[in-house]
Amino acid sequence: MASESGKLWGGRFVGAVDPIMEKFNASIAYDRQLWEVDVQGSKAYSRGLQKAGLLTKAEMDKILHGLDKVAEEWAQGTFKLNPNDEDIHTANERRLKELIGETAGKLHTGRSRNDQVVTDLRLWMRQNCSTLSALLRELIRTMVDRAEAERDILFPGYTHLQRAQPIRWSHWILSHAVALTRDSERLLEVQKRINVLPLGSGAIAGNPLGVDRELLRTELKFGAITLNSMDATSERDFVAEFLFWASLCMTHLSRMAEDLILYGTKEFSFVQLSDAYSTGSSLMPQKKNPDSLELIRSKAGRVFGRCAGLLMTLKGLPSTYNKDLQEDKEAVFEVSDTMGAVLQVATGVISTLQIHRENMVQALSPDMLATDLAYYLVRKGMPFRQAHEASGKAVFMAETKGVALNQLSLQELQTISHLFSGDVSQVWDYGHSVEQYSALGGTARSSVDWQISQVRALLRAQQA
Repeated sequence: MASESGKLWGGRFVGAVDPIMEKFNASIAYDRQLWEVDVQGSKAYSRGLQKAGLLTKAEMDKILHGLDKVAEEWAQGTFKLNPNDEDIHTANERRLKELIGETAGKLHTGRSRNDQVVTDLRLWMRQNCSTLSALLRELIRTMVDRAEAERDILFPGYTHLQRAQPIRWSHWILSHAVALTRDSERLLEVQKRINVLPLGSGAIAGNPLGVDRELLRTELKFGAITLNSMDATSERDFVAEFLFWASLCMTHLSRMAEDLILYGTKEFSFVQLSDAYSTGSSLMPQKKNPDSLELIRSKAGRVFGRCAGLLMTLKGLPSTYNKDLQEDKEAVFEVSDTMGAVLQVATGVISTLQIHRENMVQALSPDMLATDLAYYLVRKGMPFRQAHEASGKAVFMAETKGVALNQLSLQELQTISHLFSGDVSQVWDYGHSVEQYSALGGTARSSVDWQISQVRALLRAQQA
């Protein structure tokens, strides 16, 4: 139980802590977010103590009732923090003693803040990851719905930010949706590794009082129990994995945002953001700025920084718990909040985005069919390397003459290869172009439909 100083560790110390150190050491300003899971973990631990014969049934019931009161105060916003409450564990135990008396002092028997805090964090992250997982699936579903509704719209695909080949607008949407499905799968894997119980590990050596960790696991609905008490209290792999998951997911979202920012410029004019996700200029009345997308792009840097910062903290720590690990929670809380906001804004952007189909079609140009011209010759029996060279010569000829590639006459094309014949005119049809890419994963209608069905099946499986 807390000493006269109000600290859970104060018995060995004399004199007051420097006020600056007091503030420097405290984590209550942010770990108060763990109040609910801290109560949840304490209730489970009290049941473990009762089974081990360390609490009577009456004492356990008293503690459970007191913890319910503590939770009620937090939920109603009436919980009053004390200046000596350095963290959520101190605050809750101090208030429990005020409510039920000295019996509260038995709750911490055999338990350390080392195993308590990591249990709290795992419980909180497990719940939060479920929320983020649902938000991510909703974004993917919104993208797939849009891809299905707009699959017949063609526009230029780009490599090196230069027009490359005609593709379906849906193919572009799905390219980003598929990347996000990997993030969705990864988050479920991270959740599995979060869902491992460290409670009962004590400070370092384990629990000497016969507390049944399997009971604790069942009470808190964890999927497994940590194998080693020293590792259990100090490892933050699950935090690092979560921060990396967020970093990679933000990479994908930032790249999608960058595409849409470009597509929304006057130079492209393919899309237009809804007013709900745009802002204006304080000086230039004509401006409509894609701030939602720019902020998604910028938030990626903040998330990356948190991931790199935690890894830097972890890499030099000696064995078991060190106070450096207190830095994990702010990183998790900030990144969780960021991801929740970004996923919801991205869903709003995609669901309300206007597209300018006519501008997309007008941006298609015959030079983008140069590869198709080579494939035409391949189908006539020419080796691809020769066909590529012949198509390149046709491009050069058109540029020299100052005409579009499809304006070269059959006679001019036949000076390059005798394999060109009247059916070469089919090459200049953009719809014909995209339909030839029918192999699974391509931009043909049949392949796009297959992609949509695959992503929908994945979403159903993840929600099951």
